[in-house]
Amino acid sequence: MRQIGIDVSAHRSKSVSEFEGRRFDTVITVCDSAAELCPTFPGARRLHWSIRDPGNATGSHEEQLAAFCRVRDELTFRLRQFLAAHSTTEKP
Repeated sequence: MRQIGIDVSAHRSKSVSEFEGRRFDTVITVCDSAAELCPTFPGARRLHWSIRDPGNATGSHEEQLAAFCRVRDELTFRLRQFLAAHSTTEKP
C-alpha cells in the first residue's frame, strides 16, 4: 500500500466476531475459505470474489510483493466497479 501512498501501519486484521450484531447492506468475501466459513449477516446481500490469497505466494521477496500488489490492484478495480454500480446521487 505504501507504493500508492496509503499508510496501513496502524491497521490490523479483525475477526468476523468483532462485527456480530452490526447491520450490513453487503458482505463481500474475497477468499474461498472465507466464503465457506463466513457467518450469516441477516439482511445483508452476500457477494463472493474469488481472489488468490497473496499470503500463499512463493518466490523471491519481489515476487511475493508483486502477488500482494496484484491483489491490491484487483480489489481496487472490483471495489470501484461495485461502488459505481451501487452509488446513488441525490437530487436537490
